[in-house]
Amino acid sequence: MTSRTRIGAAAALADLPLWRAVEGRDAIARDFRFKDFAGAFVFMTAVAQEAERLDHHPEWRNVYDRVEVVLTTHSTGGISALDVALARFMDRAAGGP
Repeated sequence: MTSRTRIGAAAALADLPLWRAVEGRDAIARDFRFKDFAGAFVFMTAVAQEAERLDHHPEWRNVYDRVEVVLTTHSTGGISALDVALARFMDRAAGGP
């Protein structure tokens, strides 16, 4: 299995308790909240660097202290190991496990 092999949201969520399935898509989502805009921007910068390293980029939206993220692998039409890896990185970057 390669990092771009489709694994599906259910399998991904088994290892990502803070994430949720996106209705109508094979995708996962999480909303992050920070102290302020600067905290959100630091997080997004770290994630952007990791996304470039993985050559795998999130769908996201930022409003002040919030970052809303959706992950899916467009080339496979669903969740892959790349999404799980990026989600784990985001959890750690946000101060989680």
